[in-house]
Amino acid sequence: MNHHKLLNWLRKYPWLCLALLAIPSTAYAADGKPTGILGAIDAIFSYLVAALSQILFFSIGGMPFIVLWLIIGAVFFTIRMSFINFRAFGHAISVVQGHYDNPAEAGEVTHFQALSAALSATVGLGNIAGVAIAIQLGGPGAMFWMTVAGLLGMSSKFVECTLGQKYRIVKPDGSVSGGAMYYLSRGLGELGLRPLGKVLAPLFAVFCIGGSFGGGNMFQANQSFAAVSGVIPFLQGRNWLYGLVMAVLVALVIIGGIKRIGSVAEKLVPAMCLIYILASLFIILTNIPQIPSAVGTILREAFFPQAIAGGFIGVLVQGFRRASFSNEAGVGSAAIAHSAARTEEPIREGIVALLEPFIDTVVICNMTALVVVITGVYTDTKADGAQLTNVAFASAISWFPIVLAIAIFLFAFSTMISWSYYGERSWEYLFGDRTTLVYKALFVFFVFVGAVVNLGAVLEFSDMMILSMAFPNILGCFLLSNKVAADLQDYMQRLQTGKMPVFK
Repeated sequence: MNHHKLLNWLRKYPWLCLALLAIPSTAYAADGKPTGILGAIDAIFSYLVAALSQILFFSIGGMPFIVLWLIIGAVFFTIRMSFINFRAFGHAISVVQGHYDNPAEAGEVTHFQALSAALSATVGLGNIAGVAIAIQLGGPGAMFWMTVAGLLGMSSKFVECTLGQKYRIVKPDGSVSGGAMYYLSRGLGELGLRPLGKVLAPLFAVFCIGGSFGGGNMFQANQSFAAVSGVIPFLQGRNWLYGLVMAVLVALVIIGGIKRIGSVAEKLVPAMCLIYILASLFIILTNIPQIPSAVGTILREAFFPQAIAGGFIGVLVQGFRRASFSNEAGVGSAAIAHSAARTEEPIREGIVALLEPFIDTVVICNMTALVVVITGVYTDTKADGAQLTNVAFASAISWFPIVLAIAIFLFAFSTMISWSYYGERSWEYLFGDRTTLVYKALFVFFVFVGAVVNLGAVLEFSDMMILSMAFPNILGCFLLSNKVAADLQDYMQRLQTGKMPVFK
């Protein structure tokens, strides 16, 4: 290969070059922490996370403000939209089944593909590792508050995804740009609050890019490596190799944009959800006598926690914090995927979106919680996150960690490809569509970084970026809620009077 070809190759694959530069010569200290280049990356990252945490996670009366902000928003939207999370549930199922899909409407993906793309970003390691972390830090009672957060979060998701559709921009080539950046700028502009929108929209975009690198990327790589290396001994101590392989796979998909992501997600999400649900049901059904006791433990510990730092508030915070990280209701991320749906009815897409927190938190997270509590492994202090869930499954089915490792890999992969789209749209909003290749290169590189840094730093950074998106998002949704309520009343009236066209 002459030097011209080498330069062209470097320009074509900059993300791979970055990763190759960081490959170590198996350098780990006696305590298991990386040294050399990997150690430097880990140390710098941990320091930055600690500094940012002091700024973004301030508390009021022992409760992080951002968690309180999410609770207030979810309760307000549930009441303001007249409990849309319950009364539109059946209609949401009909829409997902394609009964209202009009191929002539503008958009890039179907309702089901939009839901799958958004679910592939939410149904992930938050359901496996996040639940285990919540139970470890907040006790079994944290799962009760995760469920409450999921039910209330359905209303938050409805509002933000409706607004994502309402204020999206359809380009001449048919591609779509939408999400919180657009309803914060265009929507608030309609209310005469354009200066506020010019501050909130870029702020959201910055946090979303950070969230895509953190919870949507590094956390997934970090925890999936822990699970996969547990069943493939060859990978132990070779997290750099796992990160490199995962980076290549992610790059192959995200280059194709939302259409390829939606196509992959609509096949991958149902399959991986089915695998995980069936596995969880097997353990739950084979331990039916223990279910009443497990449920009783969850309910008792939700209100009267024992030996948990922070007491009741500590359990509540862990439940809502982990639920928000898992289903992302209130943070505005899913609005980016749903804005690309092929429809001219924003309310309809919002109704589809409210299914996400239900599937993600009320169904899948509860299954994980029951498995962890029934098997009693949550008292094991040697395992963290996905490893704890792995121990829970292994205690009931000795060979199941292999299947779980596959499921975790698929969860992580699907989350990464969808979050890459969220971050890319935010990057485009800030820097223009001609620079999105730079974002993709950075995203793929952070897949590698996530595999080699420690869980503590990754978890804190992931929480900070994703939850911080809720600051500008919920404020904008508050201010625009009257517009959503008016559109909802009109939509439901047409639906109930039979004026809504049905296509199949």
